Amino acid sequence: MRCHRCNKDFPSIYYFQAPGLCNECFDRLSDDEKTAARRPAAIHALTTTAFTIDGYKIVKSLGIVRGITVRSRSLFGTIGASLQTIVGGNIALFTDLCEQTREEAFEMMLAHAQERGGNAVIGIRYDATEVMQGVNEVICYGTAVIVEPAG
Repeated sequence: MRCHRCNKDFPSIYYFQAPGLCNECFDRLSDDEKTAARRPAAIHALTTTAFTIDGYKIVKSLGIVRGITVRSRSLFGTIGASLQTIVGGNIALFTDLCEQTREEAFEMMLAHAQERGGNAVIGIRYDATEVMQGVNEVICYGTAVIVEPAG
């Protein structure tokens, strides 16, 4: 692929963080620009864990798309969460970390689908693996499709 900012070739969709940008150009963006670059707004409404979308017909299947992120807990977060286990109940520090990680993987999957030309993603699933103690990989995957209104 070719970066639309620096015009350099870079590896396939699995190795970059935003559609059309190499990692070097992505790293130079501000935090707000990074968020905007990752977020394909048009596809959000057309995602489902099912294999059909009510009111739409699948015109073309574009294959599997995925977003993968690997996260670790900080030392302070781990200590804070350990203290919360003494009291019991929801461990908000871990809940927030898990939610952020899943959202990032989801957004990356949507970017991958949009890059392939899809306007919807069906059969969405998540999976997580502990890569090493305190480091987890989260993958969000599904099938990118092109849909149009039925009827």
